[in-house]
Amino acid sequence: MKKIIGKIRRACDDYNMIQDNDKIAVGFSGGKDSIALIYALKLFQRFSPNKFELEAITVDPGFENMNLDAAKKFLKEIEVPYTIIKTDISKIVFDERKESNPCSLCSKMRRGALNEEAKKEV
Repeated sequence: MKKIIGKIRRACDDYNMIQDNDKIAVGFSGGKDSIALIYALKLFQRFSPNKFELEAITVDPGFENMNLDAAKKFLKEIEVPYTIIKTDISKIVFDERKESNPCSLCSKMRRGALNEEAKKEV
C-alpha cells in the first residue's frame, strides 16, 4: 500500500491532479482495482497537502443477483460516502435489444450513468 500511495503522491505532485476542495468520485465495482484505489486515496487523504472529498459510485445494471452488501460494509468502515445508481441496463441490453455482443453497449451505458451522476455533484 505504501508503494501505491507513493505513486498517488508523485502523480499529484507531477501533474497537479488534486486541488484544495476537489471532490473525487471513484467508479467502484467492488473488484480489487477499485478497492485498492479507494483505500489508497482514503489513506492519502489523511496527509495530503490539499484537502479533498472522496466518494464511491457504483452503477447497478439491474441484474437480479447483484449483491452490494460487502461493498457497503467496506466503504462504511473506511468512512467513504457511497452512491449506488440503479439502472435498467441489463433489461435494455439483453431483453429489449437482445445484443449478441453486449459488452460494448453495456460499458457505454454504465459510463453514461456514471457521468450523469458525477455532473449532479458538481
